[in-house]
Amino acid sequence: MLDYSAYRQTVLDMAQRILTCDSPSGFTGNVLALTKAICDEMGYSTSVSKRGALCIAVDGWDNSCTVGCYAHMDTLGLSLRHITGTGELMFTSIGGPILPTLDGEYCRIYTRGGKVFTGTILSLSPASHVFSDAFTRTRDDQNMYVRLDVPVKSRSDVEALGIRCGDIICIDPKTQVTETGYLKSRFIDDKGSVAVLLTALKAMKEQGLKPQCRTNIVFTVYEEVGSGCNWFPEELKEFLIVDMGCVGPELNCSEQQVSICAKDSAGPFDYEMTSRLIRLAEENGIDYAVDDYPHYSSDGAVAWRAGCDAPGALIGPGVHASHGMERTHVDGLMNTLKLVMCYLNCK
Repeated sequence: MLDYSAYRQTVLDMAQRILTCDSPSGFTGNVLALTKAICDEMGYSTSVSKRGALCIAVDGWDNSCTVGCYAHMDTLGLSLRHITGTGELMFTSIGGPILPTLDGEYCRIYTRGGKVFTGTILSLSPASHVFSDAFTRTRDDQNMYVRLDVPVKSRSDVEALGIRCGDIICIDPKTQVTETGYLKSRFIDDKGSVAVLLTALKAMKEQGLKPQCRTNIVFTVYEEVGSGCNWFPEELKEFLIVDMGCVGPELNCSEQQVSICAKDSAGPFDYEMTSRLIRLAEENGIDYAVDDYPHYSSDGAVAWRAGCDAPGALIGPGVHASHGMERTHVDGLMNTLKLVMCYLNCK
C-alpha cells in the first residue's frame, strides 16, 4: 500500500514549481521545457507533439491495452491589441479570465525580441481622486489597460522598447501555500492537476509501481482556448481527464475533495467509467463528490470532437473561484492523486 502521506509536500512543491512558469495558451514553450525537465529528472522518456503537448508513455503490466490521462499546462492570459497615443497597452483575453478580478494585478509583457517588461493591469479610471467613475466604470477589455513600468508618454516610446501588437501579457499568479494547507493562486486550473500527475509519476518511479495498462500521461497546451486534447493513439481504450472541480452554490464538491464530473456543458461523461471511479473512491476511502458542471468544458469534449473513439471521464481537485483568484487544498490534491492511482491500478 502506497504511503500517500510521503507525497503531500511533493504535490505542493510540484504545483508551486509549475505555477511560477508563465504559460497562457499559445505561449507554452517555457512550461513545456520545465515539465519535460521534471520528467527527465525522474527518468522518464518523453515525446512532444507538433503543437507542443508533452507525452510520457508508461509501460504497464498489460501492454496490450492503452489508457490515457490528460491535464493541461496552458493558462489564461492576455494579448496586446493596441498601443494608445499616450502609451497605454490595450489588450484582449486569452481564454476566459474574469476581467474585473484583474484590476490592480501585476503582469509581465513578453516581446518577440526576447525582452520582458513588468506592468500593472488597471481600469482606465484607476484613481478615485481623479476620475468620478473610478468605482463604477466597467472592467472589461475596452476599459482596462496595462501600465508599463517604464517612463513612456507616447506610442512611439512604447514601440521603441520593442513592444508590439500580439505580444503576450502574463498575469502574476501570486502563488501561496498557507499553514492550513490551502494552495492559493491563479491558474490552479489546471496546474494543480499537472502537479497531481507529476506526483503520480514520481510515486510510481520511487515505489517501483506499474499501472495495469500501458498509460500515456499527456499534458496539453491549448485547453483554455478549446483545442487541447487532439493527440491520441488509435489503440486508446479509454481516457481520464484530470482537470479542476468546481466549488459553489448547488454543487457538492469542496476544496478538500476530488470531484467526479458526471456531465459538463458538452454532455455526460462515460457512464461506466464514471460509475467505476465512484466505486473506486468508495472502496478506497477517498473523499469525493459527484457533480454536473453546466458552465464547464474540458479536453474531453475536444478529444471527441477531434474524432477520438474512446470513452472518457473527468476528475479533479475542488477549486474555488475558478478563472479568478483560485484556491484549493492539499487534501483535494491528494484525494485526486489517490483516485488517479486507483484508476490506473498501480501496483
